[in-house]
Amino acid sequence: MASHRKPRTKVRTTTPAVGLTTAALASVTLLSTQSATAAPAEPKPAVEEVQKKVDALYRQAGAATQEYNRAKAASTSQQTKVDTLLSDVAKRTEKINEARRALGSYAAAQYRNGGIGPAATFFLADNPQGYFDQSRLMDRATERQQRSVTEFRTQQASAAKKRAEAVKSLETLTETQATLASSKKDVQTKLTEARGLLSRLTAEEKARLAELERKKEAEAKEKAAKLAARQAAEAKERAEAEEKAREEAAKESGGGSGTGSGTDPGSGTGSGTDSGYAAKAEKVLAFARAQIGKPYVWGASGPSSYDCSGLTQAAWREAGVTLPRTTWDQVEFGTRVATSDLKPGDLVFFYDDISHVGIYKGDGMMIHAPKPGANVREESIYYMPIYGSVRPA
Repeated sequence: MASHRKPRTKVRTTTPAVGLTTAALASVTLLSTQSATAAPAEPKPAVEEVQKKVDALYRQAGAATQEYNRAKAASTSQQTKVDTLLSDVAKRTEKINEARRALGSYAAAQYRNGGIGPAATFFLADNPQGYFDQSRLMDRATERQQRSVTEFRTQQASAAKKRAEAVKSLETLTETQATLASSKKDVQTKLTEARGLLSRLTAEEKARLAELERKKEAEAKEKAAKLAARQAAEAKERAEAEEKAREEAAKESGGGSGTGSGTDPGSGTGSGTDSGYAAKAEKVLAFARAQIGKPYVWGASGPSSYDCSGLTQAAWREAGVTLPRTTWDQVEFGTRVATSDLKPGDLVFFYDDISHVGIYKGDGMMIHAPKPGANVREESIYYMPIYGSVRPA
């Protein structure tokens, strides 16, 4: 007997496999296309480029530090002014209160008298003489009242004026403090960026950076040595010329017999000024040397840490000279001198924005507070581009 079962349908197992293979190929193709069109990864900067960026950031931080120092000095000065004004306002307010109390006592006395007219007072008086004596006293009292009223109005106007000055000074103080906060944030931002660049360097790159620094220092010292040799030669020439001039003067004054010796009015010109400056410079450099090894901290002016202008200010204070706080103001203090004419104690300024300063110690070298992460040290003045130099006293 024939079977009536329906034939079983064959299931194709190859189709899904083909589908998966197609999908996989499509995915690979898509990824390949994306990889081909994606932007290439940004190449890591060379160590030399990192050095330039870090140096630029430190210099920008130095300029921001000077802005911070200026704002801080202005804020301190403004705060003192505000405190003085507020104290003055308080004193004047007390005088107003005293005048007000005096007027109040006069008003109370007038109220107790009931405002009786002069005719009634005459008739009610025990005797006419008593009335006239009382009248003279009242006249004097009236004069005192008028003076009290005048004093009250004067004190009131003066206090209002001082109060207005105090309000204006407070507004200025608020603006200065805002600048102070902004400068502080700017410094911190620059330093954070510089630290970030340095932290991403490998050990090999850090070694390379250190080698670049040593090379830079060696080149700067070589220039300093050349300046020292040139200054020594010029000093020798001056000494020989001065000696020759003294000998000729001695011959002209008496053929060497000694007559009139020491009477040359031109001998020693400027020696008093030079020796006075040298004495001050010695104190300045003694102080600066004692700070070597202390850390650079932006905004600091001692005694445990310094920024560049904080160190120069503190050092010259030891010689009795008060320098302004910032490099921008210090460069305007004293007499400008050429690099070839530098003497120990002179201030040397760097960069076009005058964001750094050091104390010249002689032989092309200086003592300065260099930058964050470094300590006060001796260094060639040619380590950075020189802006100019100043002799403070």
